[in-house]
Amino acid sequence: MTQPLLGIDLGGTKIEVAVLAPDDGRFLLRERVATPLGYDAVLAAIGELVARAEAAVGVHGLPIGVGIPGCMSPASGVVKGANTTALNGRALDRDLSSILHRPVRIENDANCLAVSEAVDGAGRGARLVFAAILGTGVGAGIAIDGRAWSGANGIAGEWGHNATPRLPEDRGVPTPHCWCGRGMCNETVLSGPGFAADHLRHGGGDLDARGIVDAARQGDSGARASLSRYIDRLAGALAQVINVLDPEVIVLGGGLSNVVELYAAVPAKWPRHVFSDVITTPLLPALHGDSSGVRGAAWLWRTQST
Repeated sequence: MTQPLLGIDLGGTKIEVAVLAPDDGRFLLRERVATPLGYDAVLAAIGELVARAEAAVGVHGLPIGVGIPGCMSPASGVVKGANTTALNGRALDRDLSSILHRPVRIENDANCLAVSEAVDGAGRGARLVFAAILGTGVGAGIAIDGRAWSGANGIAGEWGHNATPRLPEDRGVPTPHCWCGRGMCNETVLSGPGFAADHLRHGGGDLDARGIVDAARQGDSGARASLSRYIDRLAGALAQVINVLDPEVIVLGGGLSNVVELYAAVPAKWPRHVFSDVITTPLLPALHGDSSGVRGAAWLWRTQST
């Protein structure tokens, strides 16, 4: 494939379009707009972004990949589980294909992160990459040979709604429950708001995730204890992934991926959880940062063209 690739990252607060050079992944164009309210307005905004992008690069009819905070149900053919709720129950792939007059490939945004990092990011050269987003929510994606792996039910990588390992320090402390109704999920404690709520439950101040990390670095004992709990939980949760998938690389994205302490401290905790006498899996920050979502969406056509 020699023509440029166009990706759309459709989120709850912004829609981003990017056009990549097919040989080296250089950005030829990048634009963001606020996500409008309502499904029809979202479709119109994407149509306008694509038209402007193609006019700017002078090429029309480009292949389009779209990353969304949910997935296309293989059973119903409509979006499910999207926190951009206007998408749920909608045939987004068919509707976009209709207004853009071409096929559109849609993937979960965490799968797009995994694809981006597998193709030319922190996981380049690895056959199996697991990418976790630790931000306002928690999600994850899987890339095999540079291609998104969605699974039989379209939910591969829904690690955010697996049960979080319990710690001895949790005894006697109220247990948080996830909005999904399945109990104490990874999202309830490994997201930024979850980290802050855990700090508060254990007697800490009303700080956000960044504030807790800053306080821990300055020697605050309560913040250091909260960061230690976070590291223990993340280590146990990712160890479960290693036991099941045994990925060659685990990549972190989202705001909490900027906590540099995680990259040495979490793997140091893995041996107590992983059923192996050797663990070579590296834990790495996403090379492309918040660009990975839109880059992975664009790469969907390059990596799925055969």
